[in-house]
Amino acid sequence: MIFLSLIEEVRRVRRNLFSRPSALVALLLSMSLGAVAACAPQAPARPDCPEGQVCILIGNGSEPATLDPHKATGTWESRILSDAFMGLTQDDAAGGTVPGMAERWETSEDGLVWTFHLREAVWSDGAPLTADDFVFSLQRILRPETASEYASLLYFIAGAQAVNEGDAPAETLGVRAIDPRTLEIRLVHPAPYILEVAKHQTMSPVPKHMVEKLGDAWVQPENIVSNGPYTVETWRLGDYVKLIKNPRFFEADSVCIDQVYYYPTTDAASAERRVRRGELDLFFTIQSNRIGFLRGEIPDYVKTHTYLGVAYLAFNSNVEALQDIRVRRAISMAIDREFITDKLLRGGQTPAYNYVPPGVANYVSPPLPEWASWTFEQRQAEARRLLAEAGYTEANPLKLEIKHRNSPDPTLFMPAIQADLKQVGIDLSLAQNEVQIAYAAYRVRDFEIADAGWVADYNDAMSFLYLNQTSAGAQNYGDYSNPAYDELLRKADNEPDAATRAGYLSEAERIVLADAPIVPVYFLNSSALVNPRVTGWVGNIIDHHRTRYLCLEGAAASDRGIN
Repeated sequence: MIFLSLIEEVRRVRRNLFSRPSALVALLLSMSLGAVAACAPQAPARPDCPEGQVCILIGNGSEPATLDPHKATGTWESRILSDAFMGLTQDDAAGGTVPGMAERWETSEDGLVWTFHLREAVWSDGAPLTADDFVFSLQRILRPETASEYASLLYFIAGAQAVNEGDAPAETLGVRAIDPRTLEIRLVHPAPYILEVAKHQTMSPVPKHMVEKLGDAWVQPENIVSNGPYTVETWRLGDYVKLIKNPRFFEADSVCIDQVYYYPTTDAASAERRVRRGELDLFFTIQSNRIGFLRGEIPDYVKTHTYLGVAYLAFNSNVEALQDIRVRRAISMAIDREFITDKLLRGGQTPAYNYVPPGVANYVSPPLPEWASWTFEQRQAEARRLLAEAGYTEANPLKLEIKHRNSPDPTLFMPAIQADLKQVGIDLSLAQNEVQIAYAAYRVRDFEIADAGWVADYNDAMSFLYLNQTSAGAQNYGDYSNPAYDELLRKADNEPDAATRAGYLSEAERIVLADAPIVPVYFLNSSALVNPRVTGWVGNIIDHHRTRYLCLEGAAASDRGIN
């Protein structure tokens, strides 16, 4: 490629240079030297790390839209926020749930009152962290003016839905500070998964003293105050978010990494090269069709694990053609999921005909749709029949658009879906968007068909099924609503028997699959490239790898005074 470019350049300027051989020689020499320099070994492009400190560089997917725990929605934001903030509980190294800001807790016999006893801790500016910070924070995320997309996740708290919908003041929420280190949370129904939700950013405390003083400006890097292992030092848009170790964190002595750089890395191929060159220490989400190759090339770097996540399509119920259940079912039948997972992605993903992934705790999936066992040709034939019945034929083709993310896997499989739908007579156009822009469009219903992915916020089927509740708000992208579905989820919420509850949830999933407001495409598999120098990495089903548990080989704990 270098020499071809040289020839083209010489041809472009040959008339001007032909009579000036010295200039031609100079041009050739300078370009040759540039080529040599380009081929010469380059030192990894890493920021300076202060002597005696340990710095880690992480490829993190998309650019964060916010560092406000109550407004963030993406996994790429959650990784940063989980380093900077800590809720009542936290992840251990393997993604399990362990005490966080709460040292211990107890619940009433009926499961409706939880009492959390907080450890003695301070914010990164030295201000005491108290139960009142949690009361303030839970009220804040549910206030309508906060416009939190995740607010409905907390509707199990007494009064939460009424507060969030503007029907009651925030002070009526079922939370109170019994004393500075004792927090009480009252529920509308038993929710044993509250301990899982308590480590999610929706239940993270924010510093009341700073939010009241600065309003939304509290979350700017120069103002942000946090309570986790790290605090935000710098956010350079389009470049990186830099965190530094919080010396006031209650377990700071056990934290190895001193500085964390999170780089937006939407280009998987570029991120892969940066890891191999040593410019990144780890990168989340390998391009799926590269996993097999990389296992052969750099096997010690490749980390994969089963994962509680699903890739799916959502239909906008405000689009006339998609209001017809025959059209929605035809589209679902026409997609060759096996080709996508086995031939295109090849990263361990499995075809999805249900919505809730396998492996979810205390859950048994409903039977697959009957047509899932048909041959692909049979499914295509039935899809054509349904479309014709709905009035769409060669003379009157159905034209639709899929809005999709520009992340590696959707970019790879969207053309396959386009081709599948063309085979049954649907003229489908593709509209690629940056990840944040795509999800922003979904939230305001600016799409016909949306390509989306969902990862469990906690290990329970409700973490998936609640997205299709009428009350789910912005995250119910297609505005699906079915009273029978909502009632089953309500019954599940109020059912203390685990087996009976699982039955309600399974029947709810059967209903949503029959109504087809969404099309499950495949179940996810977590993947990452991790330099073998990184220690403390533990594969787990929720793909949580908190920086506080990581270190770099050579940075011995005994050398750094770490207990």
